[in-house]
Amino acid sequence: MQALAEPDAVVIAASTRGLLGALFEYRDLGAVEVRGIAKPVPAWQVLRPSAVASRFEALRGSALTQIVGRDEEIDLLLRRWARAKASDGQVVLISGEPGIGKSRIAMELEALLQAERHFRQRYFCSPYRQDSALYPFIDQIGRAAGFTPVDSPASKLEKLETLLARGAPPDEDVALLADLLSLPVSKRYLLPNLSGRQKKEKTLEALIGRLESVARRRPVVIILEDAHWIDPTSRELLDLTVSRIRNLPVLLILTFRPEFQPSWAGQPQVTMLALNRLDQRSQTAFVTQIVGGKTLPDDLVAQIIERTDGVPLFVEELTRSVLESGLLREEEDHYVLEGPLPALAIPTSLHDSLMARLDRLGSARHVAQIGAGFGRWFR
Repeated sequence: MQALAEPDAVVIAASTRGLLGALFEYRDLGAVEVRGIAKPVPAWQVLRPSAVASRFEALRGSALTQIVGRDEEIDLLLRRWARAKASDGQVVLISGEPGIGKSRIAMELEALLQAERHFRQRYFCSPYRQDSALYPFIDQIGRAAGFTPVDSPASKLEKLETLLARGAPPDEDVALLADLLSLPVSKRYLLPNLSGRQKKEKTLEALIGRLESVARRRPVVIILEDAHWIDPTSRELLDLTVSRIRNLPVLLILTFRPEFQPSWAGQPQVTMLALNRLDQRSQTAFVTQIVGGKTLPDDLVAQIIERTDGVPLFVEELTRSVLESGLLREEEDHYVLEGPLPALAIPTSLHDSLMARLDRLGSARHVAQIGAGFGRWFR
């Protein structure tokens, strides 16, 4: 049993550790004594946010299940990529509720393009950074330059210069991007004397110029996730990007929840892709894949499908929860129920997602709460 290293440390239990995934870096404290609990319990100290920028990858890990029921959507993305490579810049807007598979489709496209010569740029909006101007772009430049938490400002400036050198941007652009990243500007890159508005406009142009420079060397795939959390200045930059990539080999993919209202829908180079829930056949195939190809009892599969409403994340989480519940005994090629089939409980990992869906109902949320008391079927 280990003692905590610092008296003010943030310490979490195994259940929270499982929910947080790789969102943070941790130190395993082993078993610790907790007031009110008879035996020592496993605990971890939260050290710092991790370098994993994608919420999807941090929470789901690198071992992904095979994508199911999205062949048409993947085919559409590949067709848009073919057009983009011919310098017919394309924008695909992927819309859907939480857990429907927006990030999963983007990752599938990345996997399919691995063998092709192209650049990839990934941007991630955050619910905690909606007031931070250009946060997704600042974050991406830092990751592309290889910034680490221990780097000094001078070291970060050197890495930024190295990143930008291949595109040979004007010195003013380097100064503006260094200032955007709160880095000290060297004598070589003097920041021009500009008003706040002029500085913002020139910074946006510098960021567009960086994209144009990259696209001149090879085709580019840009994926911006969770656009419903985007800050106003980043949205301005997206407006510029959508108009400027029309004659560039660029495929821009945005993922977002239904509450986000894109202003580019209807433009000739823009495609809307609204993800629907999985049909029953796809859900059954997905459940079979999650359990490793073995057969589950038909009644159990039917209950999983009924309770998850075709949302892939819900199907995956509820199936894994059942496998870990002790309800099943594993045989050679199938699972057997150990007793009567109980009503399946919703896993803790889904509560936040379900609450987010309820919050969007507004005044109808009260009706949903009443309905939850009645159950799915009533006279």
